[in-house]
Amino acid sequence: MKNFLSPEDLATSLVAWGEAKVKRTSLQLLLLGFVAGAYIGFAAHLATVVGTGDFSWIGMKKFMMGSVFSVGLMLVIIPGSELWTGNTMMTAAFLEKKISFTQVMRNWFWVYLGNLLGSIFLAWMIVNQTGIMDGVFGGTALQIASAKVSHEVVGHSHNSAYFFRAVGCNWLVCLAVLQAMAAKDIAGKVLGIFFPIMAFVASGFEHVVANMYFIPAGIFAKKIPGACSASGLDPVVIDQLGWGAMWQSNLMTVTLGNFVGGGLFVGVVYWWLYVRGKTAH
Repeated sequence: MKNFLSPEDLATSLVAWGEAKVKRTSLQLLLLGFVAGAYIGFAAHLATVVGTGDFSWIGMKKFMMGSVFSVGLMLVIIPGSELWTGNTMMTAAFLEKKISFTQVMRNWFWVYLGNLLGSIFLAWMIVNQTGIMDGVFGGTALQIASAKVSHEVVGHSHNSAYFFRAVGCNWLVCLAVLQAMAAKDIAGKVLGIFFPIMAFVASGFEHVVANMYFIPAGIFAKKIPGACSASGLDPVVIDQLGWGAMWQSNLMTVTLGNFVGGGLFVGVVYWWLYVRGKTAH
């Protein structure tokens, strides 16, 4: 007996997975989205800590940050919660006419809101209540957040660059979710999640829920003098970091790119390849 699903069985399971998600109440979706946002926030904080300090080889720094960040999706998938980026693959169930457009939108709205609230709550808690971010770690948080809202992308439009970074990110994230779904034991799920998540972070791609933690963490750290000095950033750059910039310069574009990467390049493609026309409606 195989301890994993074949691609055909996995695609069929993806449709059933999407069907199951619309059966939850709005409150359940909000709460499951909240904890998923916090789980991704824990991973983002861990990546911030690991990414602090000088590395002689910058690629190793990115690899280490990506490696520890993978714990976030493990916490989302194995104990169970609702993550908007993974839920973009509900397009498969929609195209198979198992769920309606309204049901998809209801799920995405409450899960996205829950992810946002959970991420911001954890950022507030860690930065303002623990004292962990009062020095060099807060400086790293400011550096990460400022970079994510910066318009300085050499040779490319900022929005275009971040859109395609987001496409690459959720393409890999949703493949990680599929690999976790394909595995039938915990070890298989862990391995299935680890490599694509490590790859997207190390590659410099953009994940909207991770940014829901990274950017607020930087915004909260602006009020900590030790973090500001440790960041080495110009005060003008720090002042530009704010809630409006978070949406205008990052989250809106990254949300759209994440949808394309997961909803189209994974959900639609696997439905078309393995499910379309093979089951009775």
